Amino acid sequence: MKFAFLDDYRGVLSMARACRVMGVTDRGLRAWKHRPVSHRQRRDMVLLAHIRDQHRSSLGSYGRPRMTEELNELGVHVGHPLPGNGLLANRVRGRVGRLMRQNAISVVRTRKFKATTDSDHRFNIAPNLLQQDFAARQTNQKWAGDITYVWTREGWVYLSVILELHSRRVIGWAISNRMKKDLAIRALNMAIALRRPPKGCIYHTDSGSQYCSHDYQIILRKHGFIASMSGKGNCYDNSAVESFFKSLKAELIWRRNWPTRREVEVALFEYINGFYNPRRRHSALGWKSPVAFERKAA
Repeated sequence: MKFAFLDDYRGVLSMARACRVMGVTDRGLRAWKHRPVSHRQRRDMVLLAHIRDQHRSSLGSYGRPRMTEELNELGVHVGHPLPGNGLLANRVRGRVGRLMRQNAISVVRTRKFKATTDSDHRFNIAPNLLQQDFAARQTNQKWAGDITYVWTREGWVYLSVILELHSRRVIGWAISNRMKKDLAIRALNMAIALRRPPKGCIYHTDSGSQYCSHDYQIILRKHGFIASMSGKGNCYDNSAVESFFKSLKAELIWRRNWPTRREVEVALFEYINGFYNPRRRHSALGWKSPVAFERKAA
């Protein structure tokens, strides 16, 4: 550590005086500088190159646990993020975490807010059947939907999504410059066309007017869905979709300014179909992506 400090400030400090202050010799400094790179350092350099590559391809969203799983799957064996506080677990966690810390490789987080739920309406509201239980034993047993927003220089863009709760996969989505019922209906029709769910699938949303409208409820009844709705003002009642929105905005939306709605639409398509569904790892899925989890379950 002392030699590294002295080498960083070579040309700024008097080396002879600095060596005396640090309690080392100039000969020792020269020997350190010309010492061959150790085997461990070479392995760290190779691992760091892989970490940087995966940091870019994951949109900067992977912390230590997801990064470790991604590297293992690529054949770069660095162990698994083991539970507990034992020596082996700490050593496995430490290597990837140490290299990420030393090279300022971290997850970017930020946030903004805009209300998207209009509960001031006279439509019927369905009971909350999930009661914050988002676990599903099989596909097409539970779905969840919600609406969020993105600011562009052309104005707001609204995004409606539907998640399959067994795998947390995005199975339906639509965007619009207006937060009307047709936005939610287009996302629902996309999900139905993709999954063709059996009758009895629970479909959970908030109690906004888009989801309570007659036209929307007709589609649900036609396809045999059982409607479920969150309590008014309780974001935890639909936290599975809220978690997706948080990831989407932290990993994509809040990292840049969006000039046009079209750019947002293209970026969302690439994020959902190119990264989130096929690649993004979830701790709730055993660190597998939604597509990989469904493939294994099938």
